[in-house]
Amino acid sequence: MLTQAPRGTKDILPARIGQWIYVEGKIREICARYGFSEIRTPIFEHTELFQRGIGDTTDVVEKEMYTFTDRGGRSLTLRPENTASAVRAYLENKLYADHPVTKLFYIGSMFRFDRPQKGRFREFHQFGVEVLGEKSPLVDAEIIILAVRFLESLGLNDLVLKLNSVGDAQCRTRYRQQLQDFFRDKLADLCEDCRSRFDRNPLRLLDCKNEKCQMVSRGAPKITDCLCDECQNHFQKVQDYLTSAGIQFVLDSRLVRGLDYYTRTAFEIQYVPLGAQSAVAGGGRYDGLIEEIGGAPTPGIGFAVGLERVMVAMEIQNLYPMEEKHADVFLVALGETAQRAIFPLLIGMRDRGLNVTMDYAGRSLKSQMKAADKAQARFAVILGEHELAENYAVLRDMYSSEQRQVPLTDIINTLCAEVKN
Repeated sequence: MLTQAPRGTKDILPARIGQWIYVEGKIREICARYGFSEIRTPIFEHTELFQRGIGDTTDVVEKEMYTFTDRGGRSLTLRPENTASAVRAYLENKLYADHPVTKLFYIGSMFRFDRPQKGRFREFHQFGVEVLGEKSPLVDAEIIILAVRFLESLGLNDLVLKLNSVGDAQCRTRYRQQLQDFFRDKLADLCEDCRSRFDRNPLRLLDCKNEKCQMVSRGAPKITDCLCDECQNHFQKVQDYLTSAGIQFVLDSRLVRGLDYYTRTAFEIQYVPLGAQSAVAGGGRYDGLIEEIGGAPTPGIGFAVGLERVMVAMEIQNLYPMEEKHADVFLVALGETAQRAIFPLLIGMRDRGLNVTMDYAGRSLKSQMKAADKAQARFAVILGEHELAENYAVLRDMYSSEQRQVPLTDIINTLCAEVKN
């Protein structure tokens, strides 16, 4: 057990870290273009933040949170998502005082007790954005386009954008009654979870993954038929802005997302080749969340991207760029005296910006040259007791196998010039 990571977690090993750096670089690049600033929040928060922010009746709060009591008797929870944390930070640090509209993005680990499967872990990584302080449908369109453009920047195709509006509190009250009227005589055919949600949160019946429940819910009323004029107008404008930007989408009246804080716009981006678990990004508007956790009424909207799923999608399309991992220089020291003399050269070359490595064990020339090959070094510098006595080193071009003698006083400058060429 001690030599195995906990179930649902995974090490990111050196061989794959370059892929993560590549994806994170794309995130920071596009967020800078769209005017977003990065935020980093604590990995754990007070449990009540998620209970009030996400909703007591959601699967996340009821079944999936990692909650513990600290030594001070406080209930704390590893963050299962980051919107509530970002909103808490926005309020605590009075970010609203700096600008009327706050645009944040984050990259980090989230934690949910879920059944591990391909691209789905108990510790998983999300990239997300939040826009706080603006209710215009222009903002809805902008962040949806950001999500689409990010996934496209990675080279992903076969993407489907699904769009819906879940209205405001008044719209959902009307819709809630219609849903309960529809499902009331079908309760016996629903799973236990859905029966428990019938009174508390009937919208969640549409989000059940149970095939039998999905069959029963066919023909259920559409929330878009219950939208008030203001919500309908907002939703139409979002569609118009997306269309004007050339963004294709599919209207899906069953799309309600899994968290209670959503209002009006809800969306999801699916990568079709992933099959049943095809969602790689999703989000929506949450105009009531900030007030719910203690702030003044403030509109907000955001999305999150599941990075593990995105990386599975990239593997399917073989989209990772080829990594060129090689050393500029490999230092070969033959004997203890040469090793002591070569160490200042190692530091001096690194200080000049060269990627340099060496053999620390003092092995044979043949073994060290094999190590230089394995490191894909461009040059090898060979220094033995004879070379040291004559005050030069042998500089070997590992690509052409040509070699020459270079004075020790010139070796760093010579290598800097050669590597730049």
